Amino acid sequence: MINVTVENFDVEVVAASMQTPVLVDFWAPWCGPCKVIGPLLEKLEADYAGRFKLVKIDSDQEKELAQAFGIRSIPTCVLMYGGKPVDGFMGALPEGQIKAFLDKHLPEGEVLEAEVTGETVSDAPDENDPVARREALHQAVLQNAQDEDARFNYVKLLLQEGAIDDAKVAFAPVINQTSLVRRFDSLQRWMNALDFAAERGDELATVDAKIAANKRDFDARFAKAQSLMAHSDWTAAMDELLEILMRDKSWAEDLARKTYIAILDIIEPPPVKVADGQIPPVDPTVATYRRRLSSVVLS
Repeated sequence: MINVTVENFDVEVVAASMQTPVLVDFWAPWCGPCKVIGPLLEKLEADYAGRFKLVKIDSDQEKELAQAFGIRSIPTCVLMYGGKPVDGFMGALPEGQIKAFLDKHLPEGEVLEAEVTGETVSDAPDENDPVARREALHQAVLQNAQDEDARFNYVKLLLQEGAIDDAKVAFAPVINQTSLVRRFDSLQRWMNALDFAAERGDELATVDAKIAANKRDFDARFAKAQSLMAHSDWTAAMDELLEILMRDKSWAEDLARKTYIAILDIIEPPPVKVADGQIPPVDPTVATYRRRLSSVVLS
């Protein structure tokens, strides 16, 4: 049993799960049921003799990881395989139910066949093969956890494909870097918009009426912008954020501007390699909306 933090999450959970299934136990010292299931999980890890690896995450100390996995109650256990969550359960289940859960996913007497390859990953995977591109980015992250470009592009691709849970797991090791790396902050804002739309979708039906009644209802406008972000309607979301900025540039500690910049980071195409002396192409949508932001902020 290993205690996992943000610092060793990549090695002990993501990379390890490429070879052996990893059962992640989210717990806290004050949690009574956690004290019941903890020793039971350790016993089962020994009984299963290497068929899975058990790790523990203190959800109080590692709030970023708990947030990334969407943990709402403890104990919660998540089974990871191939760098992704496979299944999970909540509560202090009896031994028989936990064994049934494990037996459903663990092969008999052997570990799942998944590994980090030693092959060189192309910097430019075939754009026409989304599976190959995803795997190339995944391997790039596994081989170099410090590669910010690979991490950003991998999480972005997962979010574009709707694999939100997988994206959050891939993002978890860098979630505490959002104040240092702007593009990671941009991904976090996109995931926040997705969570907002999923949890408060019923409220969004009324935002247009609220805006019509009061054009300075910035909370309603921002809620609409988040909903548009969740549906990848990027230009409409930026239009709504501009409506806020034109009326109050510093509303909510600059929230509208920061979110607008996050969208620009997300929609900007990756850099294109060009020959010496040539000017790389500029995405017209990004260029237009950068100019619109500048004209509003500097006016």
